[in-house]
Amino acid sequence: MQNFTFHNPTRILFGKGREDEVGAVAREYGSRALVHFGGDYLRKNGLLERIEASLSAAGIEFVEYDGVVPNPRLSTVKEGIRLCRENRLDFVLAIGGGSAIDSSKAIAAGACMDGDVWDCFTGKAQVEKALPIGVVLTIPASGSESSKACIITKDEGSQKRMCSSPHILPKFAILDPETTYTLPAYQTAAGCCDIMSHLMERYFTQTEHVDFTDRLLEGALRTMLVTAPRVLAEPDNYDYRAEVMFVGNVAHNDLLGMGREEDWACHDIEHELSALYDVTHGAGLTVITPAWMKYVYKQNLPRFVQFAVRVMDVDLAFDQPEAIALEGIRRLEAFFRSLGMPTSFADLKIPADRIPEMARRALDGRPYAGHFAHLKEEDIAAIYRLAL
Repeated sequence: MQNFTFHNPTRILFGKGREDEVGAVAREYGSRALVHFGGDYLRKNGLLERIEASLSAAGIEFVEYDGVVPNPRLSTVKEGIRLCRENRLDFVLAIGGGSAIDSSKAIAAGACMDGDVWDCFTGKAQVEKALPIGVVLTIPASGSESSKACIITKDEGSQKRMCSSPHILPKFAILDPETTYTLPAYQTAAGCCDIMSHLMERYFTQTEHVDFTDRLLEGALRTMLVTAPRVLAEPDNYDYRAEVMFVGNVAHNDLLGMGREEDWACHDIEHELSALYDVTHGAGLTVITPAWMKYVYKQNLPRFVQFAVRVMDVDLAFDQPEAIALEGIRRLEAFFRSLGMPTSFADLKIPADRIPEMARRALDGRPYAGHFAHLKEEDIAAIYRLAL
């Protein structure tokens, strides 16, 4: 097990009706808020009205910014920065899922710096400070509500890049499973698969003697295997929605990666699907993850056997370790399909003609991607071809 330091100060308020507390909690951090969200559903279901009533009751003035888009854009961020500066706002409240939260994080950072916020995504600058951020989560998937990471796509060239800083960790996040009842089935399933990917990016490690976090990750993955089909069958079931929302939060708050080297190759490789073809991130991951597994499993066959047996319930009666590992991958791919998720480029109607370009862009000048296996440009291209 590796040395580690764990500190996650995000306050989580979980349960029914907790969004009514947003004003009282936000008042601890500011008095003039940017309320950042996207889509008409928040107005139609009354959630936005309730949140804004809570802010007003706490004496918080606010400016609405209905600008969130999937795979959030730099142009959206820059407009939010302009609003914060012109209105002298001192707090950012994100309402929604990962797109709302990530663009809010970038806005909060950009409002406090003199230069171009994109420099923080290319390594030219670091986030030195940011406006306080709060979250009302309505789409469990990204785990961004208690993560220090933020991913933005630059409009020109469709470059999708990550910035990470403790300064953009939300101060609080309100998680009410009831707010997720109206999510479309496809978005619910994509969110569940995104959560599972966050768990697997940590599970597949070359670090030895990490059995405690192995068991935590396996428990979380098995919970998702059981609960994801149930929540699709009964979308108004509070208990199922609560399980998904809780796992989604813990999956990406850094706890489950402590003491172990994480991988993140699948995310790097998938980002090109989202950036170039505007694919839903969770859907892109269900295409890339099985292909990645088929390409790298021999790098640590015992770990893939462990995954197959402990997570996917593969019987040890299979006569060879390799057969066990491959059956585990097959069952995971079948599970993704059972949720209505794509598992190939063909399912997403993505052509093969840009594979060399995508492989180059995925590395973005780095010598390799991932840690479980160091993947060079030709390896990433091979994974894309396995996904065709």
